[in-house]
Amino acid sequence: MSFREELRRVLPPDASPTLAEYQLVAEFQQEVSWRQEHERYCQWYSEVAERNREELLKLRGDINLFGWFSRR
Repeated sequence: MSFREELRRVLPPDASPTLAEYQLVAEFQQEVSWRQEHERYCQWYSEVAERNREELLKLRGDINLFGWFSRR
């Protein structure tokens, strides 16, 4: 069922088209907000992942002091 059909079913028959348009705009704005928030999260995650990869490379290049002391 499309959004407009569902809206016609929910709204009273004498409801103005402006109410339906308002609902459509509100849902569109919510969708845009969710997508922007998701994009910000993806950007943050990408930055954190890159920093973690850099730290891992640095750690792999460090001297393994634990290995020196454990000598198993």
